[in-house]
Amino acid sequence: MGQEGVSSTRLTEIPAGESTRPLKFALDEVVYVVEGRGLTTIWYDTSGAKKRFEWQQHSMFVLPHGCHHQLSNMQGGKPVRLLHYSYLPLALSAVPDPAYFFNNPYRSPDGLSNQEALYSEAKLVQRSQSEEGLGLRAFWYGNFFPDMRAWDKLDANVRRGAGGRSVYIQFPASEVTAHMSVFPAQTYKKAHRHGPGRAIIIPAGEGYSVMWEEGKEKIVCPWHECSMLTPPDRWYHQHFNAGASTARYLALHPPMQFHGHAEKIEDRAKDQIEYPDEDPWIKQKFAEELGQRGVTSLMPDEAYTNRDYEWSKAMGKQ
Repeated sequence: MGQEGVSSTRLTEIPAGESTRPLKFALDEVVYVVEGRGLTTIWYDTSGAKKRFEWQQHSMFVLPHGCHHQLSNMQGGKPVRLLHYSYLPLALSAVPDPAYFFNNPYRSPDGLSNQEALYSEAKLVQRSQSEEGLGLRAFWYGNFFPDMRAWDKLDANVRRGAGGRSVYIQFPASEVTAHMSVFPAQTYKKAHRHGPGRAIIIPAGEGYSVMWEEGKEKIVCPWHECSMLTPPDRWYHQHFNAGASTARYLALHPPMQFHGHAEKIEDRAKDQIEYPDEDPWIKQKFAEELGQRGVTSLMPDEAYTNRDYEWSKAMGKQ
């Protein structure tokens, strides 16, 4: 429901010791390793050089548009599971011909040379001072991230609360982007909403999310490591860490036309609910969930009364 004909996710399972058939795909595809370890081979034509790189559970990488690729399970005893994300539904709505996107003989002019050096370590790109003034931040640029569960190149994300930290990710020459947020145990983020097409993956942690359409019933969605959820278009959603350790979620974003806020002109502030304005049920439900685990909330009382509360002070006391 939340992908709404904009993006798609699918799972590939590769049996032990086997490989997928070579496939050429016309769109960028982000791959997240749900389980296992293996090898990716990519190339642009039969006469061109091939690039190979290894991955493990919680790795994330991009299969560039217009290339051939093959995925191999390097384990002898169990299958590999991979989650794929692309905007194929959106593309098919423009060109309703699968053959245009699969094994099309067209040769992409950018080639592998622009991509292969990046299958190592992502690079930090710092925004200029003028761009930062528009609310844009530093981001990490690359097409291979070896372990999103352990990724520690994070910045404070004050706006979303809970003392969380985030990393923003861009992939080379791609319409798809991503971000990951990390937040402490026994805390929760502010509710917010946006357009459709995002897939939210849980690399680590235990908790739940609450999703609701404005004015309608709230839905509780429990999650744990390698869960996925997709907030529907303009539905509020809010993430709660009910576990004993830090939790993190990775959001894969559709093309930029769908990045917009729900109330672009009338009132952008309506796209996020501050703690003092939230439904009292939210706080009550969180206390109940933690009570079942024998712990209590670490949310500071002042956060519910002071809109300008400084989360850095709270996290320093823990």
